Amino acid sequence: MEAKDQKKHRKKNSGPKPDKKKKRHLQDLQLGDEEDTQKRNPKAFAVQSAVRMARSFHRTQDLKTKKHHVPVVDRTPLEPPPIVVVVMGPPKVGKSTLIRCLIRNFTRQKLTEIRGPVTIVSGKKRRLTIIECGCDINMMIDLAKVADLVLMLIDASFGFEMETFEFLNICQVHGFPKIMGVLTHLDSFKYSKQLKKTKKRLKHRFWTEVYPGAKLFYLSGMVHGEYQNQEIHNLGRFITVMKFRPLTWQTSHPYILADRMEDLTKPEDIRMNIKCDRKLSLYGYLRGAHLKNKSHIHVPGVGDFAVSDISFLPDPCALPEQQKKRCLNEKEKLVYAPLSGVGGVLYDKDAVYVDLGGSHGFQESVRGKSQEVGRKVGSHRGNKIPFIYLNF
Repeated sequence: MEAKDQKKHRKKNSGPKPDKKKKRHLQDLQLGDEEDTQKRNPKAFAVQSAVRMARSFHRTQDLKTKKHHVPVVDRTPLEPPPIVVVVMGPPKVGKSTLIRCLIRNFTRQKLTEIRGPVTIVSGKKRRLTIIECGCDINMMIDLAKVADLVLMLIDASFGFEMETFEFLNICQVHGFPKIMGVLTHLDSFKYSKQLKKTKKRLKHRFWTEVYPGAKLFYLSGMVHGEYQNQEIHNLGRFITVMKFRPLTWQTSHPYILADRMEDLTKPEDIRMNIKCDRKLSLYGYLRGAHLKNKSHIHVPGVGDFAVSDISFLPDPCALPEQQKKRCLNEKEKLVYAPLSGVGGVLYDKDAVYVDLGGSHGFQESVRGKSQEVGRKVGSHRGNKIPFIYLNF
């Protein structure tokens, strides 16, 4: 058999390493750098056409002018509150599935049932509060005021529906937030040519409603009841690196998106009169302007009330840099959803409930003690043990 000729080594001619070699070679020959060629031969770099030079100058200035904005005072603190991401769309379009997939992409945890807002850590310096927007007009109005980013889900097999246009018109009142479109149900198309035409038609229709060049994502299909990992990863990446322009209405009004609520009314008062005045405690991140104590607030759908007291609490879902660990093997808290039953330790007025996470969450050193406490107190639903006496 004849020996085959081996492929010869090809030297690199472009990139940082060859550039360094060329520079070093020219310095050894004392010829100077390649950047000096313009100085040594100015005629080669002279203006060849005045018209072409004017056109390029005008184009450069137009691009610079498009980037100009009216300066806005950014009042966000050094440790900003979580960004409010509203998932909006008509019924049966895949809102809950998308929220579950985004939570699993960032936290590697699965939430079976989602109730209320879910706060997750998406990076070293960014947190997200994801909330689902129903088809109720009042809910649309309330969430359009506080949303930083709107993920607008569109059923590709049907097209734009009434709820989509209603929400876009509502957003124009208090300031237009960032809007990203997400096309779902793309697996219902049998032919690729029909799918391609539909994508193009919906993209241009979406650009007409929002602005030309608005980002539109495609979720091609589902695997085992969930969207494909790579598509969700790309969507999460765009959300993580997105820059937001502060809206005037939001920065001039203090507001709280409550993620937890407690009724502090005495049980005896409720027993005597079920329609008595209630005393509520609302928990959430303060956004916008500074909220003064003893000020009047408005609860949408309920009315105007006076705040009796405002207090600062430790961050339940702190950034990774701000968290202080008690031990080295303690995991970082990446998700906080008290209404969905996720959030670690929850301090109540009457008792303290510790979420144990199942029998596998025990360590060998504390298993004996916890079993003794479990025998004394008794089993509690949802793997939670109420502690009767506390010594703080």
